[in-house]
Amino acid sequence: MKILVAIKQVPVRDSPLRVEGRWIEEADLSYEINEPDAYALEEALQLREKHGGEVVALCAGPVRAQQTIREALAKGADRAIHVEEAKLAEFDTLGVAKLLASAARPENPDLILTGLQSDDLGSGQTGVVMAELLGLPHSTIIMQVEVNSSQIRVKRELEDGWFQHIAMPLPAVLTIQSGINKLRYATLMGIKKAKTKEIKRVTAADLGVTATAAAKIEKVYHPQKTRQAEIFEGDPKAAAAKLVEKLKFEARVL
Repeated sequence: MKILVAIKQVPVRDSPLRVEGRWIEEADLSYEINEPDAYALEEALQLREKHGGEVVALCAGPVRAQQTIREALAKGADRAIHVEEAKLAEFDTLGVAKLLASAARPENPDLILTGLQSDDLGSGQTGVVMAELLGLPHSTIIMQVEVNSSQIRVKRELEDGWFQHIAMPLPAVLTIQSGINKLRYATLMGIKKAKTKEIKRVTAADLGVTATAAAKIEKVYHPQKTRQAEIFEGDPKAAAAKLVEKLKFEARVL
């Protein structure tokens, strides 16, 4: 069973952010694997351990993304494909999906996994657009995957604690929800082996994909900080009643 996992390199969550025009200044940032993609990778590794086959990591990004690719290889991915694109920010969701789909198509994978969304942009669209471009069935917000011969059975997370179980044919594309499993750490042996594993490098030009800009980021800014406090004076019981009313009907947390 060949499982392809799309991963993305994103800024570390606690990095200091400085806004530069339409995006953040990247020079001072540290980077890591996108957390939802890490769960997708873990699910792929566990499926391989149960059913055999190989796990191929697929990542689009500049040269620095090799660090994230090596991390995926150290955790257990068998090999990787790096779509090397220095100006990935010029590609919208459709453009990135085209890059990934074009790189994935020759692999003919049985299953493609992606994270539900990215920690930086958070559009949650790349996986499903990729599936549409490849003409494959897809399902989102996956909490469990069971493989049975030529089909899979998945558990989707819905609203208000509800779940949906779906049987799907293979090949298929799934977007994985964070928390589906427990993430593993790369072992020392895994880190050593990662240095010798194959990383196939291709470019957008090799894939025949050009930057698209159907959607653009017009402005990036820090959220405005506001402080608002309300003091209830007088009788404690009356003040408590007012507090409950505020929490119930204004804050809507009760």
